[in-house]
Amino acid sequence: MAITLQESLRAVFYAPFYVALAKNAFAAEGVEVRFVSAPRPGDAALGLLNGTVDVCWGGPMRVMETYQLHPGCDLVSFAEVVTRDPFFLVGRGPRPGFSPADLTRLRLARVSEVPTPWMCLQEDVRRAGANPDRIARAPDAAMAANAAALRDGQVDAAQLFEPFVSELLEDPAFAIWYAQADRGPTSYTTFYARRPTLIAKRGDLARMVRAIHRTQKWVATADGAAIAAAIASYFPDIPAPRLAAACARYKSLGIWGTTPILPREGYDRLRASLVSGRFVSPGTPFDVAVDNSLATQAVAENPPPLA
Repeated sequence: MAITLQESLRAVFYAPFYVALAKNAFAAEGVEVRFVSAPRPGDAALGLLNGTVDVCWGGPMRVMETYQLHPGCDLVSFAEVVTRDPFFLVGRGPRPGFSPADLTRLRLARVSEVPTPWMCLQEDVRRAGANPDRIARAPDAAMAANAAALRDGQVDAAQLFEPFVSELLEDPAFAIWYAQADRGPTSYTTFYARRPTLIAKRGDLARMVRAIHRTQKWVATADGAAIAAAIASYFPDIPAPRLAAACARYKSLGIWGTTPILPREGYDRLRASLVSGRFVSPGTPFDVAVDNSLATQAVAENPPPLA
């Protein structure tokens, strides 16, 4: 029986998952996957709870959010793929020596589609010694509108992910002020499922994790152009050079893990951000929300990279 695998939204930083699908990595390991998309990012976990979805990929943020809303739930993250924050602050002209604390003197367009980018950024501001409540924020809007507001001079900086960043950088008037990946490990995207599913479908899920580890090995040796070519069918509206630039930038920042093991350091940084941003309290402990047993098994098996 097929495993129903759900994405939370379509995003370039999820590239290794699309590589796995495009290169039939799951089928090569003997598991049939039915790929679906969540109706809205905020509804991603609902499919697991109502039984229409077996596995999601998305942030451990969603796992913690679900524990906050349903304390008796049994969701668990079990294979990490995006291990650093894929969002950027882009502004007009270079700003060497920029610190997140500088935002308290600027007008910011923050990401509003999902909560994690702002939760992590406001934590960076706090750790830089400033109060994020002092930031002048533009009214919440989608990233496309925020990029347009930056072009029009309505804001000083916009918080964006790829390909909006690469599109803006095609104009030399704009520059990256801060790559949120630079803070270090922050667990951003994993496979997650209900614990009973990990037991009942353990064989298939072990093969899925092995497939994603083989994909990680392929991504580790591929350049931006090769990654972009592999995932192009999932992003038909992005010009090939822009998609290649986006993938190369993400790879250079090390946002994609080389193993599916989810480190406690990255999880705890994410949890601290969600707590300080008052999104969860006290946040779900690592040992409750993470199961690395399938990831550890895949690494021990040391499968070859995808062809």
